[in-house]
Amino acid sequence: MRGQRNIDTCNCAAVGTTARLTGLAAVALAASIGAAAAQQTASPEWADHEWGAEDELGAANHMTAERVKLAAELVTEGKVYSLGMIVGSDTPAFPPRSLSVTILQPGQNGNSGLGENKFTYNDDIFMGWLGIGPQIDGLGHAGVDHVYYGGRTYDDFAPASGLTQLGLEKLPGLVGRGVMLDMAEYFGTDMVEEGTAYTAEDIKAAAEAQSVELREGDVVLFNSNWMNLLEGDNADPERFGAAEPGLGVSGAEYLAEIGVMAVGADTWGMEVVPAEVEGEAFRAHQILQPEHGIYILENMDTRALAADDVHEFMFVLGQARVKGAVQMIINPIAIR
Repeated sequence: MRGQRNIDTCNCAAVGTTARLTGLAAVALAASIGAAAAQQTASPEWADHEWGAEDELGAANHMTAERVKLAAELVTEGKVYSLGMIVGSDTPAFPPRSLSVTILQPGQNGNSGLGENKFTYNDDIFMGWLGIGPQIDGLGHAGVDHVYYGGRTYDDFAPASGLTQLGLEKLPGLVGRGVMLDMAEYFGTDMVEEGTAYTAEDIKAAAEAQSVELREGDVVLFNSNWMNLLEGDNADPERFGAAEPGLGVSGAEYLAEIGVMAVGADTWGMEVVPAEVEGEAFRAHQILQPEHGIYILENMDTRALAADDVHEFMFVLGQARVKGAVQMIINPIAIR
């Protein structure tokens, strides 16, 4: 009986321990659920979008059939403008981005090629960053303290193997009405100086002076002639990559209020550098992308449009649909 009591005592102790552990587990689970719920309720207000939390297209939802048909009506001459600057290993880029291309003839060394007809061919290997030169920033690019479009966190969708949401393969392309605002003309200069912010008032005034109206679903491009720093006797690639004129905070808020589809510029970062407020970094990116789902186009060569005084055109972009890609080298087309 004494042994039985000891066994009973041990069993009781074990049951008590199990109960305590179960209780602790329940408390831990409840705390975990509570923390998760708190994290959900703590999602910033700007993460709520008109297209819902599951949406992955953002402002591309403005690309309706009706707007595409209206954009096509802008083509009166059939003149085509290539907006993608030429990019190479020497193109200034946001650190640490770079690229290189290697040309080779695989399996053809020491022979006459394939078949009796001696077919030979060149291939190329690309090694580099997709966010270099003329590029589109997908909605998985810019965030606010690791929170991205739709309230997604980095852990939700951005493993090293590729984005599981917001990847550029989801974007069918961008087609719509393009508008070019010539800020060099507006400011009365050959080239807009670095650190010049395009404010909401500047954008309104430039649009009025150049007789163009900004509308929902537009692709808005800014010309500063900043690309003149990459060619000719006065080329200064170091200056080109060190700073830039560009979109300011109030300008970004104004374009977001209109509901444009994309914003681009002839600079490597689209927005003004140095920032208007010391200590802030790429605030316009945050306003446009995570907060409003607007695409960003960088290093757009708008000089030919400006030279021809073209402010309204059909804009066509079909980017490579690489699965999980954040950014992509592009060559959009403007057609007047």
